[in-house]
Amino acid sequence: MASLVSETVPKFTAETLRAAAKQSQGCLVVPVRLRRAIKQYIREQEQPYMKRKVLCLSESFNNIKDMNLQLTTSTSKELVEDPLKSMERSKRWKVKSAYGDTGLKYRDDQTVAYVASRMPAVFSACHRVLSEVRRRLPGFSPAKVLDFGSGTGSAMWALREVWPRSLARVNLVEPSQSMQRAGQSLIKDLKNLPLIQSYNSLQALTQNIKKSDREHDLSYVLGEIPSLKDRTTIVRQLWDLTRDVLVLVEPGTPHGSSIISQMRSHILWMEKRKCRKSKGAFAEASKELVALKSKIGAFIVAPCPHDGACPLDNTGKYCHFVQRLERTASQRVYKRSKGEPLRGFEDEKFCYVVFRRGQRPRQVC
Repeated sequence: MASLVSETVPKFTAETLRAAAKQSQGCLVVPVRLRRAIKQYIREQEQPYMKRKVLCLSESFNNIKDMNLQLTTSTSKELVEDPLKSMERSKRWKVKSAYGDTGLKYRDDQTVAYVASRMPAVFSACHRVLSEVRRRLPGFSPAKVLDFGSGTGSAMWALREVWPRSLARVNLVEPSQSMQRAGQSLIKDLKNLPLIQSYNSLQALTQNIKKSDREHDLSYVLGEIPSLKDRTTIVRQLWDLTRDVLVLVEPGTPHGSSIISQMRSHILWMEKRKCRKSKGAFAEASKELVALKSKIGAFIVAPCPHDGACPLDNTGKYCHFVQRLERTASQRVYKRSKGEPLRGFEDEKFCYVVFRRGQRPRQVC
């Protein structure tokens, strides 16, 4: 494939990367079907004082960001400097995650506020990331998808826009029952849906599906988990459940960028370690084992298609992207502006990384 890039790290300067990261791919317009579904859902809920509840939800998100900034950095340093020690402490990734106990618990009124104010913006970030995956991997069409932290289903709506014909099954993991109900209500009038199953946790998913169904073509993760140890455990579990492509997305903040960087380093280290161990085994292996070699290892698909150190490390800058979207009617009604007229658009900032299993294809000259 002529479009593939080499394994060498591009010689970009930090300033060039920072400027590129801030570019938005036009102003995204939320699909009519999603706008109508949101409008109908809000009308059915008939929640009073919606503007006040949207403001309270925004303050809750800000509190989580402040808490994340106060977390100690010892775990993240340990993860990069001594991954083996971190692996032992996670008890080989079987630790029950605290996700759902430490994250934001959504009540019914908070869920309605989320759908009205945040879902269009989250959809825009999901759509941007998945569109980039499609552009980088033109032959990739996922049939079975795992969406962890699915919320009200923003990623599933984006998946249907990006790959409308290939989806056969979507497994959603979301601990909030209120969010699950909202997601089901939003899609009730859609036709030609894939098989959709919702679970409260990864443990529930693995216990209720066959072992042969646990491998997903694509796993999509939108993080709201304050604990770094929980993140590491969950990302390991999700990588084990992923057959091809894993997408991690975080808010476009310095903290979110740091998490993406840590998870990127950790998975690449883990797969390189497996490759080193397998070299001797494959030297005298059967043809069946040799065929498995193509699935050992991992490489980065996006945003930077190389597996080296990030050029922005230790520069005081962080990697993030911006997607501008046209505000929906619900956002214009319920969102408040700080003493100024509310703009007709907003900018959603996010950080992300896309992994793919196997060895990076060589560039065709």
